Amino acid sequence: MRWTLVLIAVLAFAGEAAAQGKGKGIRLWNLTTETISGFQLSPAGKTDWGPNQCLNDKDKEVDHDERLRITGVEPGRYDAKVSYPNARQCVVRDIEIRADAVFSIADKDLKDCTK
Repeated sequence: MRWTLVLIAVLAFAGEAAAQGKGKGIRLWNLTTETISGFQLSPAGKTDWGPNQCLNDKDKEVDHDERLRITGVEPGRYDAKVSYPNARQCVVRDIEIRADAVFSIADKDLKDCTK
């Protein structure tokens, strides 16, 4: 009986650990036509830009149709500052970010671009 309880406890712990590891986290899907070299988030309507999320990528850039793991961000609504290798910067406003979900940005989403 004691071994049965131990086995049940081990299986329950293993199942919980597997469930927690199952989610892939928050990810950006770059559907713009260019490679992104900078991606910073700020709560919607503010300019409190966080760290460059592109640093989470092994080559520090996010190619067209590539996905980027986003870290240190809670679900909610955000504005994003998007930077390109040619020094162009744009803003994407009011992105909804959900836990363990992919969100995308496309050329049509880019606003207030500067070079």
